[in-house]
Amino acid sequence: MKRRLYLQIWGAFLLVAFACLLVAGAMARFTWDPERHMPQHAAAIAELVGRHLPPADAPAAEAERAVHELEGWLGVPVVLWDTDLHLVAASGEPLPPPRASGPPIQWLPRHSGVAARLADGRWVGGALRPDESDQHRFALALAAVFATMALGCYPIARRITRRLEGLRGAVESWGNGHLAVRAPIVGSDEVADLSRSFNAAATRIERLVDGQRLALASASHELRSPLARVRMALALLDDDDPDRHGVAEQAGRDIAELDALIGDLLLASRLDAERPLDLEPVELLGLAAEEAARVGAAVDGDARIVQGDPRLLRRLLRNLLENARRYSADVEVVVGPTTIEVRDRGPGVPEADRERIFEPFYRPPGHREGDGGVGLGLSLVLSITIRHGGRVWVAPREGGGSVFTLELV
Repeated sequence: MKRRLYLQIWGAFLLVAFACLLVAGAMARFTWDPERHMPQHAAAIAELVGRHLPPADAPAAEAERAVHELEGWLGVPVVLWDTDLHLVAASGEPLPPPRASGPPIQWLPRHSGVAARLADGRWVGGALRPDESDQHRFALALAAVFATMALGCYPIARRITRRLEGLRGAVESWGNGHLAVRAPIVGSDEVADLSRSFNAAATRIERLVDGQRLALASASHELRSPLARVRMALALLDDDDPDRHGVAEQAGRDIAELDALIGDLLLASRLDAERPLDLEPVELLGLAAEEAARVGAAVDGDARIVQGDPRLLRRLLRNLLENARRYSADVEVVVGPTTIEVRDRGPGVPEADRERIFEPFYRPPGHREGDGGVGLGLSLVLSITIRHGGRVWVAPREGGGSVFTLELV
């Protein structure tokens, strides 16, 4: 499962926020000292309570009635002890007595109560009932703070990682061959610096690649001029030379092969430049029939029209047919609803070479110089297919041979 960076950053923010709230709650819980924060007028309150109590020598029933009345007024259970800290009366569950040697006002932490010594030496205590509404309000306040931090941190984390995602998309697109792609630059932090560095490196590499393409195209163009002069010189050979015809024919074949190589290099350079194609409706069955007639191949299928560059599609079919004809006399073309198949009865393509044969200048093992081809024909087929948004592959043919399948959208 892919872990999104913005979710990790957001989760880290929330974890830190939650930890801060826990620490704050714990500090508020354990640092609050009831004895230290007890009101200074607690003694006065104890004196007022003592006035409502009967004298020490009053009957126990009167003391019991008095503590119940106090509970009704104060809203908390009340306990009365004598001077020796013996229980006299209690309106609820009795509390443990305070310390005789302690201060006149004592906090009873285990029972959330407080005890005060009266003027006559008796002690009165009360069990404090926590206000649940205050606890609920405090919990809601913590939840509101946490939700606010969560909502505030999310856009921050998303903004940081969205720029990283934009940079990643640019890198992936650039790595797929789109050298003109640049990463968006937003802000002035480290992510923006990384985008600037990538853009600068991409620009330098694009210039280098463009320079190499231009040099290749220029070299190919310049080679054609001396080839033309060689042709002219061969045409002017002395007719009396007995070897004239043999030399001229061989030189003509060599020149034609070199000229074809230069043409392929020029076409490959133009395809790499990714210039817009001149698209127009192309009737594939008619185009296939014209190219098949050049090599004596059979044609079958249905009429089909696609949007494409007719010159490049013609070159694509010509390369496939010439490649098939080089290895087999039995070649046929089948134009289907979505594909074009070029079938032959040659030796076939080994499984290990079915992808490599589309690489530039790759020739399978055992290929001889006199067999023709320099390994650019099928490479151009792949490039033209990709420029038209399609794909091409080779598979074994039933009964022997190969089937090159071209799929155009």
